[in-house]
Amino acid sequence: MTLIQSQTLRVRCVRMLVGLLVMAGAGTSLAQPVAGWPTKPVRFVNSFPPGGPSDILARAVGEALQKQFNQPFVVENRAGAAGNVGADLVAKSAGDGHTLLWGIDTTHTINPHIYKSMPFRDSDLKPLVILSSSGLLLGVHPDSGIRTAADFLRTARTQSLNFSSGGNGSPGHLWVNMANIGASTRLVHIPYRGNSPAVMAVVSGEVQGGTLATPGMLPHVKAGKVLALAVTSASRSRMAPEVPTVAELGLPDLQAEVFYVVMAPASTPEALMNTLAKAIIDVLKGPDLQARLQQLDMAFLGLTGRPAAALLNRLHDQYGRVIRATGMKVD
Repeated sequence: MTLIQSQTLRVRCVRMLVGLLVMAGAGTSLAQPVAGWPTKPVRFVNSFPPGGPSDILARAVGEALQKQFNQPFVVENRAGAAGNVGADLVAKSAGDGHTLLWGIDTTHTINPHIYKSMPFRDSDLKPLVILSSSGLLLGVHPDSGIRTAADFLRTARTQSLNFSSGGNGSPGHLWVNMANIGASTRLVHIPYRGNSPAVMAVVSGEVQGGTLATPGMLPHVKAGKVLALAVTSASRSRMAPEVPTVAELGLPDLQAEVFYVVMAPASTPEALMNTLAKAIIDVLKGPDLQARLQQLDMAFLGLTGRPAAALLNRLHDQYGRVIRATGMKVD
């Protein structure tokens, strides 16, 4: 079995695992709320710049929780080092439920493999909720001369193309390496400080293309400033049902998912973890937040506890094998 065949099998296994974990967690009742929380403003530390999917989701959940608990829920953006800056801040915070990390799985599943050293240990944080998952949209600037996925492959296999990402260790960074090994492309990774500036780099023609979060790309696709070639999710995006998946185009090895995660300091008591998770999940299950998830092209998961930790551990091991094989590193 080749590396790419193995990687494809692992992607399928991850999707099966997620389904099993969701079903396993569906019947688990969380503990009753802990009295006295929150006693002061709650900080949602978002490890990426404003305007990205995790930031938008954090603000929507924070607004709903603020109404429920009559305490401010403030989103604080601490971008840098592919999420390590924000994660380090939360890892060193008190485990009292008033400082939580909002981000994506890559801080915990990719960064440990591509950074020579990490400012915090995995054991300093524990997953509170894996909120949702989504795919990415492969898009190019109209002046690139690329019009179809076939054009993209033909061009990218014969010449270098600059592709933006939301930063070193981001899903777009991983995807560039997956494409280079799995489809023999010659993509050059150009990191930016978050999804929004990476999208604008495609829009302006500063780079030829990018594989980035769909909500950020789609308005520019509709405006004719970006050409959408494919989505990396297993099924078509509800936001852009006319755009084929990479699997439909004969490139199942380039399928990739992003998982949106809330983490807490490891010192947070289990009873308080349950209270926090229940509060967030209850809000996410409401019609307003379900509509927002759809707008962000996210599928609701709501994994907590051991199932959440198991998924992150599985992704950590899988991505580690891919990264070692591709030589992916911090630029």
